[in-house]
Amino acid sequence: MTLTDQKRPKRTELRVALVVRFFAYILWMMVIFALIVSCAPKQQVSKVDQLKDPAQLVMSDDAEPLDPELSVVPGYGNLTDEERRILYSQNGLSFDLDLHDNTSVEKYVDYFTHKARGTFIRWLERSEQYLPMVREAMDRHDIPHDIAMLPFVESGYNPRALSRAGAGGMWQFMPYTGRKYGLSVNWWIDERRDPYLATEAAISYLKDLHELFGDWHLALAAYNAGEGKIGRAVKAVQAESFFDLSRKNNRLKHKYKLRSETLNYIPKFIAISKIFQNLDAFGFKSVDWTKEPEVEHVKVPGGTDLLALCQAGDMKWAQFHDLNPAYRRQVSPPGQETTAHLPRANAAPMLAYLDNPGSQPFAGYTLYVVRSGNSWSSISNKFGVPISVLKKLNNRSSNLLKIGQTVMVPGQGKSTAVASAQPTSKKATTSATTKKTQQLAQSRSNYKIHSGDTLWDISRRFGVSVRTLQAANGLNSRSKIKVGQKLYIPDATGSEVRVSQAEAQQVQAELVRYRVRRGDNLTKIAKQFSVSVSSIRKWNKMGEKSRIYAGQYLKIYVQ
Repeated sequence: MTLTDQKRPKRTELRVALVVRFFAYILWMMVIFALIVSCAPKQQVSKVDQLKDPAQLVMSDDAEPLDPELSVVPGYGNLTDEERRILYSQNGLSFDLDLHDNTSVEKYVDYFTHKARGTFIRWLERSEQYLPMVREAMDRHDIPHDIAMLPFVESGYNPRALSRAGAGGMWQFMPYTGRKYGLSVNWWIDERRDPYLATEAAISYLKDLHELFGDWHLALAAYNAGEGKIGRAVKAVQAESFFDLSRKNNRLKHKYKLRSETLNYIPKFIAISKIFQNLDAFGFKSVDWTKEPEVEHVKVPGGTDLLALCQAGDMKWAQFHDLNPAYRRQVSPPGQETTAHLPRANAAPMLAYLDNPGSQPFAGYTLYVVRSGNSWSSISNKFGVPISVLKKLNNRSSNLLKIGQTVMVPGQGKSTAVASAQPTSKKATTSATTKKTQQLAQSRSNYKIHSGDTLWDISRRFGVSVRTLQAANGLNSRSKIKVGQKLYIPDATGSEVRVSQAEAQQVQAELVRYRVRRGDNLTKIAKQFSVSVSSIRKWNKMGEKSRIYAGQYLKIYVQ
């Protein structure tokens, strides 16, 4: 064996060793890289922004669960002979039930007049501020008054009610159905909770269902179960009414059968209607029809600072939110006009603010200064606002933030108000101009303030805006008007002023709140107070087909 032959195995072993070391080195490098990556700080994922579309964020912080009494199915009814007689008195929607169906209605009448009496009293008290509005809407759309009982069945007349399935408001709209009938449901606003808008939407939906089925009880069943479910069931057994369908329910295939909730829905509705129509007879206190809040329905531009709007009207946020539970933030939805319901007594300065929102900026916003380490994600989590909303509100598309940069965050009822004052020099100039305007207005005044007048009332009477009145008379949102004070009303003719003065004097007539008794009718009441039936209807916002109830209060102005 030569020397060269002896060296070949050693060279081969050396090459193998080098290859092994090389792969070992690569393996170690991969391990070290993995350790570095795993130990590096991770970018925090915004919990708030996991739902990219703010429209999907429909749960409200102050939502209230449905009262458990709404889902109770009573086991039996034990009515007295007198209670049974009241139940079968014919008033309201007509119904013809067999013995089984009678039993279902009796169970609910017994339940709400005895075991759940306290809850029903609470529902009645809560309904007082909404019932006049709902009844007026029923009159306007020519719908039976009994339908005004539906919010009792759905939510106990609770605008903040939210079911486990996601239905919201006193009419319990699901998000899809609410949007279908014109209600906005998103991160900013949930109009299912607006009693006024939701009532109009519910009436539109119910009218569509009634047109589809030609029967109010089937329409109500479809409101509960869906028109598709009821339509297929009616077709399958050729049912002529809800009660016919209820009797034939066992003939339906499993997927077509009505749930017990729907089978009990109409008996519960009838029971509540009968109780309401006979509150005195069942020992309940009559509903006070005078508790409807006097409000003005005003269009609010997108992005309006709602907290500043409250401050302009000297209102607390809680007071404003009680009338406007649809707003979920202290800022209205950017790019979307919405409707706010303002107390008539506070409306004038609030309308003036809407005309000039720059007078009190940023009260409904939190101004956050970006710090080291901040990102859109961290700010989103800190304030509970989706990243997409923050970027839209601040008109930013970039993911980069600079230290010291200011980010506007919409308030959610807990933020501190931040108000900006006007420059002193500007105030001084404005004061001099205002004094000259007031002097000029007095010299050409054509209207004298009467008791009860507000700028809002006067603006409506003469067809001019509150802002125009204020500008013409040197007034601002904080100015107060007094009885006997003279105003100049632009473009108002002498005849218009005389008509307005006459109307103002009529308002000074004595207001009588008359409680309707059994056997009363409008003609009889009108003769008693020497007024016309049409006047009573006008004063109480009643349509031609409106009915009056024993225990109802009517406004009557007596000279």
